[in-house]
Amino acid sequence: MRMTTDALVLRVTDTGESDRLVTLLTADYGVIRAFANRAKKINSKMLGATQTLCYGEFSVYRSRDSYIIDDATAKEVFFGLREDIRSLSLAQYFCALAADLVPEMEPAKDTLRVILNSLHLLETKRRSYDFLKAVTELKLLSLSGFMPDLTRCRHCSEEPTGEIYFNIPEGGIYCGKSGVGGEKINATVLTAMRHICANPISRIYSFSLPADDEKRLMQVCEKFLLYRTRKTFKALDFYKTVII
Repeated sequence: MRMTTDALVLRVTDTGESDRLVTLLTADYGVIRAFANRAKKINSKMLGATQTLCYGEFSVYRSRDSYIIDDATAKEVFFGLREDIRSLSLAQYFCALAADLVPEMEPAKDTLRVILNSLHLLETKRRSYDFLKAVTELKLLSLSGFMPDLTRCRHCSEEPTGEIYFNIPEGGIYCGKSGVGGEKINATVLTAMRHICANPISRIYSFSLPADDEKRLMQVCEKFLLYRTRKTFKALDFYKTVII
């Protein structure tokens, strides 16, 4: 079986003196872990294309017990992310999320688009770190089947006014009259969460928030992601050390 697909390199592990084990986020086949033999050699045509955060076209075939990359052409290498440790660490966290949330051999075109768009905005510094982190986390969760229910108060079925609470274990919202607690948010943050979940990828970045609301959105999205995945991410822990 041979596959040719666009993909982003999420992770690279050196194996032996000249080989690499490459984790790819592909448009057509989800996350694939494939060996790139002799890719570390200075004269290898795959040297640049098999580095972390490289986006390109990959030719992969299935051997008896593993995937093998036999050709790779870089389209975008995101050099700018490597010039700033905060940008690089956040980009690596995005890659870690994709590696965890996307299954093998299932199309992941939308997830790939989200990651690529976020990396581009991160590299060009067109949106803040908190904004991109929140949007990426919540949209990836939504694409992976963890979309929260943000339509109405789960207690009274009305549009919440006044105090609003996002209940992370239930993934739903409650008004202050319900008596059900959670993460307190305001109407602006709720509107932003709805925008991210409901809109196509081409529009999820097309809003802005005051700095305090942006920070609150980021905090709530991170808590929701960690609860839903029930995992810790070393890349996230490292990112937090960078921003202290």
